[in-house]
Amino acid sequence: MSATPIQFFNRLSQQLETEAVYGEGPLRFVYENPLGRIALHALVKRAVFSLWYGSRMDSAASAKRVQPFIEQFGVNTSEFADPVASFGSFNEFFYRKLKPESRPIVPEEKAVALPADGRHLVIPDVSQCTDFMVKGVRFDVAKLVADSGLAQRYRKGSMLISRLCPTDYHRFHFPSGGIAESPILINGPLYSVSPIALMKRPSIFWENKRYLTRVRTQTVGEIVFLEVGATCVGSVVHTSTPGQFYHKGDEKGYFRFGGSSVITLFEPGRVKFADDLLEQSAAGREVYAKMGDLAGWALS
Repeated sequence: MSATPIQFFNRLSQQLETEAVYGEGPLRFVYENPLGRIALHALVKRAVFSLWYGSRMDSAASAKRVQPFIEQFGVNTSEFADPVASFGSFNEFFYRKLKPESRPIVPEEKAVALPADGRHLVIPDVSQCTDFMVKGVRFDVAKLVADSGLAQRYRKGSMLISRLCPTDYHRFHFPSGGIAESPILINGPLYSVSPIALMKRPSIFWENKRYLTRVRTQTVGEIVFLEVGATCVGSVVHTSTPGQFYHKGDEKGYFRFGGSSVITLFEPGRVKFADDLLEQSAAGREVYAKMGDLAGWALS
């Protein structure tokens, strides 16, 4: 039986497309094969595996992987802030900076920007989400934020899940202007965040190691911003300073090697998501769009 392709809606092309999954063979083995699942729990989900693989991506020898990766996945090098030859390792390429003009930030004051490149899914009311990825699975906000008071505050809130693939730009940014508190580490394993893994284990989002930051914004009240780690993510690096004001689109930090996700939680009644995000998410599909593009509109 052939593997079911992973489809998403591309906002840029306005078409349904099939995702080219980096490392699809090994992913399907560890999440869909009984023998692979033994390896998953014994090694792959553990931090030591990701640290080992991440260290390989920091080596000078890993730089030879950059050009073949660019060619295989059609990465647009004209957006890069630095020339390809300047990357001393695969990781330097992975968390590369882009030219500012390559990611314009949606300018309207009440517009909320997407915080990262990737495939985006929205949940307008988390309390009504009863079939997250798999029928009968509720998104567990209480476990996600690991704080009962915070969970109650966002129980009926809205959620934006931005899933980054290894082929994407891996810096994440503030979706609205505001002041951020210090990130809080919530420890956990490091499962893959690929749909291949999520369809088998939707709870990955609230199980994986993650950082939680509360941000007091100018337009949508307080948001909870989470960077969720994943298999082969060496680390999350925060480049922003707690207590300092940042404008919409300013950089918050970046992921080192691996696919990862950013989750943005909004208080109830604070945001209306863009029409394509609502339509495609209701159909169970993600929307590919770039950092700085429209996520939705502030209702306050």
